Amino acid sequence: MIKSILIANRGEIAIRIARTAHRMGIKTYGIRTKKEPNAVYLQKVDQIVDFPDTDGTIAEFLDIKNLVKVAVDNNIESVHPGYGYLSENPDFAQACRDAGVIFVGPSPEIIHKMGDKIIAKEIAQRAGVPMTGGTLGGIPDTKAAIEEANRIGYPVIIKAATGGGGRGMRVCTKEDEVAPNFELCQKEALTAFNDPTVFIEKYIVNPKHIEFQIVADKYGNVIHLGERECSIQRKHQKLLEEAPSPALDHELREKMASAAVRLAKEAKYESLGTVEFLLDNDKNFYFMEMNTRIQVEHPVTEMITGLNLVELQLLIASGEKLQIRQEDVKLNGWAIECRINAEDVQSGFTPSIGMIKNMRLPSNNRIRIDSGVRVGTEITPFFDSMIAKLIVHGEDRADAIKIALHSLEHFVVTGVKTTIPFDKAVLHNEVYRKGDFNTSFIETCMDNLVWREEHEELIAALLAVSNYNHDNDFSGDTTDQAEPNVDPWVLQRRIRHL
Repeated sequence: MIKSILIANRGEIAIRIARTAHRMGIKTYGIRTKKEPNAVYLQKVDQIVDFPDTDGTIAEFLDIKNLVKVAVDNNIESVHPGYGYLSENPDFAQACRDAGVIFVGPSPEIIHKMGDKIIAKEIAQRAGVPMTGGTLGGIPDTKAAIEEANRIGYPVIIKAATGGGGRGMRVCTKEDEVAPNFELCQKEALTAFNDPTVFIEKYIVNPKHIEFQIVADKYGNVIHLGERECSIQRKHQKLLEEAPSPALDHELREKMASAAVRLAKEAKYESLGTVEFLLDNDKNFYFMEMNTRIQVEHPVTEMITGLNLVELQLLIASGEKLQIRQEDVKLNGWAIECRINAEDVQSGFTPSIGMIKNMRLPSNNRIRIDSGVRVGTEITPFFDSMIAKLIVHGEDRADAIKIALHSLEHFVVTGVKTTIPFDKAVLHNEVYRKGDFNTSFIETCMDNLVWREEHEELIAALLAVSNYNHDNDFSGDTTDQAEPNVDPWVLQRRIRHL
């Protein structure tokens, strides 16, 4: 078993990894950066190491050379990359291997194969996984792009061969859109991923986005842990996820799961992985890509399976065989995850910069909150805007929605704008509640991007008056100021009974 681990990440995922490692008896190391010298995640590790002084040209969690140096200099046995940053970078995995450090994830070769969408499509084709029509190789120039788009038939989508996150992707509905979009995609891909290679696929209009969680050990054993519904998104960025998906019946679930397992076996995959599919209106599904890391939304799978995915990662990285067979995996109930981001939804989901002045979290044995911030934490432009993830578990989908809404009503953050009103608006939306939604949901089904509570303006006014009086009447030790004596949620309940 691995004895020590460097968490090459920050925020809530660093805390998530640290907690599991502690339970497994693994010593944890966290990285202190100059941008976040007092970060919450540093309180959750056994030992803190300062990131080496550099010229600042490479962000700390993207600096392969110095991250590996930290591990080697401190005799740390393994590195967990979390999600984002270098988690799907084959060069980082290779550098760890070269230095004798265990990389908690797939091998560099697998990360490279599945990270290159063209190679991944070839593997999917060999595995007999359904795919949209398109090119299997990169497009050399504008002329070839137009010819291929005309051959495939519109609409088509131009995609960067490497990377993700919605960058290097453009939809074309007619021929004269191909040339300018092809050039834009190449430039974006080169800037974001240092690789200008792009390819073209048939574009599925308004599909559902469904992903299957795969677990594979180093001995060829592969199982799936069910699917996650990820269609609530904006510009290819997921905002709210659930498991299972309301769109799948037993037969379709088995077909998609079987395809995901076949692909993983064909790739000789190991560790956690996520096979992502598009599902059209006729219930036809198509391979999109495979992510070779733990996902932000992994807690919903943990909620319905009772399994710890980080623990599985660490066991596999330690060389352990899977102790779970497919028939052992049971999907129980329904889980929903709401991402609480510091964003101004009504200004196009732009980051909301500032300091968290107050934060009150709901508490219930049917909810889980993963967070990497606290009161006093400054939300800066240097890092992702996520404040927390609210994950709830219900007996069925209706029950999960009810619990999520109740929890959001008791989730308060002040000092920055958040996506809490957006999450409420989604959960109240009738189209969402019926489960009949796709990736165009925000653009086509939401009249309002935020949910406003009844008497919201009155509550805000009373709270403002209370805070004003409190600030002006307060006398005493300024180092230990009391909280304002009016709770907005108590106020709301009282007003409802007027």
